[in-house]
Amino acid sequence: MARVHLLVIDPQNDFCDPAQGSLFVPGADADMARLARFVERVRDRLDDIHVTLDSHHPVDIAHPTFWRDSAGNHPAPFTQITYAEVEAGRWSTTLPVARGRALQYLRALETGGRYPHVIWPPHCLIGSQGHNVVPALFDALRGWEEKRFAVVDYVTKGSNLWTEHFSAVQAEVPDPADPDTQVNTRLIDTLEQADLILLAGEAGSHCLANTVRDIVARFSDPSYVRKMVLLTDATSPVPGFEALQDQFVQDMTALGMRLSTTAEFAARWD
Repeated sequence: MARVHLLVIDPQNDFCDPAQGSLFVPGADADMARLARFVERVRDRLDDIHVTLDSHHPVDIAHPTFWRDSAGNHPAPFTQITYAEVEAGRWSTTLPVARGRALQYLRALETGGRYPHVIWPPHCLIGSQGHNVVPALFDALRGWEEKRFAVVDYVTKGSNLWTEHFSAVQAEVPDPADPDTQVNTRLIDTLEQADLILLAGEAGSHCLANTVRDIVARFSDPSYVRKMVLLTDATSPVPGFEALQDQFVQDMTALGMRLSTTAEFAARWD
């Protein structure tokens, strides 16, 4: 029988709670409700579940408190900060001694070309309610653990304050001094053992997209991308970045990733 893994990206309250989520992704609440029903429906067929957790501190290079303008004001959420603007004095680091390292980071990020440096509302703060898995999905995951006498593989990312960490595979700009920002070979090796990898989570424009791109780039066999199935009704993009999700889907399906919905895929096993 095929060995099936489910990979869920950042199904946390701050992304999925429309009332209290500090970085709510429109549609994420419905995405996770559908995913919870899916897990409950097919749990006997799921051999392994991996759940990534965005895990930040209040002081973070992508949070407002890290930066200030010439008047001492912190940037508003969704402000973009560039290397050139920091060089010109438009923005400075709140802690002056951090300026040199922040400039190095921005230069490396811009050279990489995947994303501009965006300031996000403080989100998924370690120890906060926003960091927790959305309740309906958590209950479904717990049910799977108890029924299967198994353990969900929780993968944390983002606690290094010097770099963005959209992908669960590695940080946008890895920190040589921090192994947690380097390539997560354990996760990739584990996924390679699956015959089928179901993909879901938030957001389809950022953390899910980057995680899947990085996994595919590091598979020992490029054909393994054909193991992947994106559950299209269990992910949504950050508003304003819809084109990034569209491009991700286009790129990955061209390589062999398949698309399905939770209901369509579950029906195959009924």
